[in-house]
Amino acid sequence: MPALSNTRVLLADRPVNRRVQESDFKIDVTAVPEPGDGEVLLRTLWLSLDPYMRGRMSAARSYAKPVELGEVMTGETVSEVVASRAASLKPGDTVLARAGWQQYAVLPGGEVERIDPQGMPLSYFLGVLGMPGQTAYCALLGVGQPKAGDTVLISAASGAVGQVAGQVAKLKGCRVIGTAGASDKIAYVKETLGFDAAIDYKGKDRDALGAELAELAPKGIDVFFDNVGGVVHDAALANLALHGRVIIVGGISLYDRLETPDTGIRWNRQLLVKRARMEGFLVWDWRHQTGQFRRDVSQWLREGKIRYKEDVADGIAAAPRAFIGLLAGQNRGKQLVRVAAPQS
Repeated sequence: MPALSNTRVLLADRPVNRRVQESDFKIDVTAVPEPGDGEVLLRTLWLSLDPYMRGRMSAARSYAKPVELGEVMTGETVSEVVASRAASLKPGDTVLARAGWQQYAVLPGGEVERIDPQGMPLSYFLGVLGMPGQTAYCALLGVGQPKAGDTVLISAASGAVGQVAGQVAKLKGCRVIGTAGASDKIAYVKETLGFDAAIDYKGKDRDALGAELAELAPKGIDVFFDNVGGVVHDAALANLALHGRVIIVGGISLYDRLETPDTGIRWNRQLLVKRARMEGFLVWDWRHQTGQFRRDVSQWLREGKIRYKEDVADGIAAAPRAFIGLLAGQNRGKQLVRVAAPQS
């Protein structure tokens, strides 16, 4: 193979109870690795940036082990097979892989998934047809179980997960309210995605948000799809409908204090009075639904029933700044890094 270099982004420091900074990352250039028996060499085309990565920067106990200092930042990619010593894959194949923030990676062939785009943009397999889209689809339909006529509240409604969840709820006949943190995001949620209403949460406390929600949902919120936690969570829990369902998908508002116990309001009595249910969601528990999810959402995309926005940064070295922007809500849609164009 010709001599190639591999630019990588490593974790240099842990942001303990503070915001992520560019100095928490280190750009590193090393030789491209060679695949061993049963392995493939992958060239990254697209890198996904997602809020869960903030948790992997912390050593606090969670559902997955943290990235170690000096390791490549974790992340899912759409990649192209450059060289293969795995019988199931050949050069030129396009795959989904957990290759991390780097231009090239070597992984066992059994740990990557070959994809057939069937006319869809490759980037969609990291967004609307990937983990964020499946999170929206499975959390809403599998845990939230909305019924026609239900009122559904989606926080972070313009983000990678929220924009899909809200549109699926509309397809199921629900009244959908979204929250977002900028006027253009509010306009996008209502005018492009077709939500019935949207609230800008910025600068408002629980009582102010709760009053707005009470006006928009006088009979209460039947399904709350919670991507952010914090004050939006508190306002929503105060407005639950009888037998409401709360799906805990993310908590981005809390990520800069992961090492501090979360000691907010206890909502046990509200859950009791409303006979409501609150459940955490991890998409990895729903892998058995991947095929059905992709079939349904692909069909809705082709029919124009789902729209999807992406926010793209260019070059692997742009990943830290784009990720910091994502955590601050600067992205407009699914945050991606375009690393390279396909050669095949």
